Amino acid sequence: MPPDEQGNPPNGGREPRSDRWSDLDRPPLNAAALRRALVREGGLWTGIDLVQRTGSTNTDLVARAAAGQAAEGAVLVAEEQNAGRGRLDRTWTAPPRSGLFFSVLLEPAEVPVARWGWLPLLAGVAVATGLARAAGVDTALKWPNDLLVTVGGEERKAGGILAERAGPAGQDTVVIGIGINVTLREDELPVPTAGSLALAGARTTDRDTLLRAVLRSLEEWYGRWRTAGGDPAASGLQETYAAGSATLGRLVRAELPGDRSITGEAVAVDGDGRLVLATEDGVQEPVGAGDIVHLRPA
Repeated sequence: MPPDEQGNPPNGGREPRSDRWSDLDRPPLNAAALRRALVREGGLWTGIDLVQRTGSTNTDLVARAAAGQAAEGAVLVAEEQNAGRGRLDRTWTAPPRSGLFFSVLLEPAEVPVARWGWLPLLAGVAVATGLARAAGVDTALKWPNDLLVTVGGEERKAGGILAERAGPAGQDTVVIGIGINVTLREDELPVPTAGSLALAGARTTDRDTLLRAVLRSLEEWYGRWRTAGGDPAASGLQETYAAGSATLGRLVRAELPGDRSITGEAVAVDGDGRLVLATEDGVQEPVGAGDIVHLRPA
């Protein structure tokens, strides 16, 4: 069967029947059901496209935005990514249908660009909130954009977020990519510090249910933040992020561009979304970009 007019695979984005249920623990997503549940008049989500595999949903959606082929609220979901990207150009790969790999296009025109740095943190709050509701998993946030779960008493990374500016000339948009390990098994983990919702004891690993919950939560938090003109305090975002942070209150090392590093206690996330470190010298230094290493348990 040929793809439909949106270029999606037949059967509502499901795989051909011969291999559709090759892994009974990992059924395919139902694109048609997701659209019925999430795309509505007056809502944020304007379209949901599902592809079987791609290099990176972020790369694809950024390209669509640059070509003027995607509007705010576009969602691109892949059953498999083989060139997904995280921060610092790290790769993100996982077995087919073992997680949620998707990107969304946002255009917060009424929010000052100086406040757009909160969008990855907003996405983290939305994901954590959505997963808590749907899966009963306590997901903590490692600044700026890692999603942590507890497996066997240890913190494990179960997901990440990547935000990129996009859009045609004269039109600023942001593409936010989100990757979440859902059913990844212990022997499939790329590194020992990785985890998944299943390993963390999630009460459901139904990816349709989880994706709906996360996108609804993202719509809710984005709406609050946009209504507040991007003010992280007025929208409740700053307080909620701090409450769910796995980084605040810990001794950390910030590995910065240019081979510099700073060690100190993470004491706050400021109004610009930067992590504030209190160093041994008694200086409070904000960090706007860098890799954070937790040195002391919370």
